[in-house]
Amino acid sequence: MLNRIVLIGRLTRDPELRYTSNGTPVCNFTLAVERNYTNRNGERDVDFINIVTWRGLAENCARHLGKGRLVGVDGSLQIRKSENNNRTYINPEVNADNVRFLDFGNSNRNNNQGQYQNNNMQQNNNNNNSNNSKANNQDDFESQFDDNFDADDFDVPF
Repeated sequence: MLNRIVLIGRLTRDPELRYTSNGTPVCNFTLAVERNYTNRNGERDVDFINIVTWRGLAENCARHLGKGRLVGVDGSLQIRKSENNNRTYINPEVNADNVRFLDFGNSNRNNNQGQYQNNNMQQNNNNNNSNNSKANNQDDFESQFDDNFDADDFDVPF
């Protein structure tokens, strides 16, 4: 028997990191996944799928993911049943074995870059001579490893 599911979609909200009573990290988030076909109106319907990650993967997802991020999830489908007021609720969720980050976190990346630029401006005002010698050392270091690296050679095919 086989229970495998592979999804690509965007997070609908920021992940929630919790810990079990014995200290195991568990992270939950919801993935919005478009269907492969259009409906009668010519639009693609979207499914909202609950994802659960555990241990180190849970901590990485909570640390690096946020609302709107594009991810690929590989895992298995689980059905949780619960009862409340004499009603049985069926809650499908994906227990993720692997989560791939398929885009960059632009908002965090830009904020960090802005902070980095502010710090550099302050350092330039305080120690202009020190920074010039560091820049020269960096140029010397980079010239030793000039291997004509082209990032376009590594484009993701999807």
